Amino acid sequence: MTESLVVPTESSASQKPSPAPYVLPAGLAERLARRVVAPARAQTQPCVTPFTGGHLADLPASTIDSVDHAYRAAGEAQPRWAAQSIADRARMLLRLHDLVLRHQDELLDLIQLESGKTRRQAFEEVLDVVGVCRHYARKASEYLRPRKRLGAIPVLTQTVELRHPKGVVGVVAPWNYPLSMSITDIIPALLAGNAVVVRPDEKAALTALRSFELLDQAGLPEGVLQVVLGDGPTIGKAVLDRADYVMYTGSTRTGRSVARDAAERLIGASLELGGKNAMYVAADANLKAAADCAVRSVFSSAGQLCVSIERLVLHEEIAQEFLTHFVTKVRDMRLGPDLAWGNDMGSLISQQQLDRVTAHVEDARSKGASVLAGGRARPEIGPYFYEPTVLEGVTATMACRDEETFGPLVSVYRVSTDDEAVELANDTSYGLNASVFTQDVSRGRALAARIKAGTVNVNDGYIAAWASNGAPMGGMRQSGVGRRHGAEGIHKYTEVQTVAVQHVMPIAPVKGVPEKVWARGMVLALKAMKAGGLS
Repeated sequence: MTESLVVPTESSASQKPSPAPYVLPAGLAERLARRVVAPARAQTQPCVTPFTGGHLADLPASTIDSVDHAYRAAGEAQPRWAAQSIADRARMLLRLHDLVLRHQDELLDLIQLESGKTRRQAFEEVLDVVGVCRHYARKASEYLRPRKRLGAIPVLTQTVELRHPKGVVGVVAPWNYPLSMSITDIIPALLAGNAVVVRPDEKAALTALRSFELLDQAGLPEGVLQVVLGDGPTIGKAVLDRADYVMYTGSTRTGRSVARDAAERLIGASLELGGKNAMYVAADANLKAAADCAVRSVFSSAGQLCVSIERLVLHEEIAQEFLTHFVTKVRDMRLGPDLAWGNDMGSLISQQQLDRVTAHVEDARSKGASVLAGGRARPEIGPYFYEPTVLEGVTATMACRDEETFGPLVSVYRVSTDDEAVELANDTSYGLNASVFTQDVSRGRALAARIKAGTVNVNDGYIAAWASNGAPMGGMRQSGVGRRHGAEGIHKYTEVQTVAVQHVMPIAPVKGVPEKVWARGMVLALKAMKAGGLS
């Protein structure tokens, strides 16, 4: 395990914001910048830390010409990469697995500095990356191997399904998980034989570039992964407009535009978008365990997580007791900007996110909602810190009832039956993640199956489903299309091809046999296949 990468210029435990409390090692930003496709005398974009708003580094900004160059280079490298065996590509991922673990401390520093999250929550990203590496390295041969399929006529028709890479995949990654979301969508695309052009969010660029540097060290050939930097509307759009397949993570509003553009070009797209996720605590739940999990599931990464819980649905029989446990834990949460273990919640990413959270809370408060915990900014800790906040009495007139907050805010609702809980969980235009707490697992499974969400966790908030790398993860309804993880997470990056070989006789009238006689013979054959149980 490496030592910490970032050197604080003052005690990182200080509660007083400073213009530049952390200094990156000399030469790090310049080294990472060389991985970016950009003009020789490029304009630069600043990297800042939400902990203080202080400057960390400057990185080059790409242009539209840079994106074109990246696609040409990736297109040239892709056939050579695809010609390598799956086993060779998988070995590269296993090396990346080890490199991420070896360099985890410096990665944790960068994740924290760029996202503002706590070290424990940053560590979830390390776990995610190595889990995805290991899963696809071990399972890719099975997912991608040629598969025999039942032919038109048994024995006489031999049919095989093949999978080919799409070509060059365009990835636009978000800022909220700077390590995980920058690389885990790339891993299966590369393993399937594609080249990739990726635009990490400008707020997450240092972490992403460091992870790509480790990918290079693991043995990824030059040219296969191209990196551009710049704003979403210009550079991000250019990346997606030139791709053979699109992978986008972000807002539902932007996702609709991405989907329209992909459809216009008749290419595939995978989109993970927003969520307004519910956790139902049933009458028979273990309330202390549910409260512990709710704290993690609501306030991880300061609520800046697509699968985080924003609605707590409580059975009225246990609601007050649960809230006693939960609100006490929320009020006791430790907030801080430290590059060290121990804090429970960090900072929001920006003034924009702080403004959104503040607006949702103040709107609800002004319309009659009760603040059970939190409800105020904490500028004495850092410019974008906001207390973990619990609201009750939220109604349809309040913005936070239906809009995704994407911050440390949860609203509480009480129900009298399981049916009412399911109805409330489904009363949203989203469908990304949900949670059910009950000590009756069979009951939990049955309730989960009725909730319209791509992932539902029983007795967990989000990690159980998220970390199940063999199972698909994604959204229903306005939460997106496509899936990460499992077979679907790599199959989406491939073109499926059917090769059918016909032996002995054609599927057509035989020469010299009247068509009517041939048709009767085919009818007899079809009846025989049905009687024999053939599909």
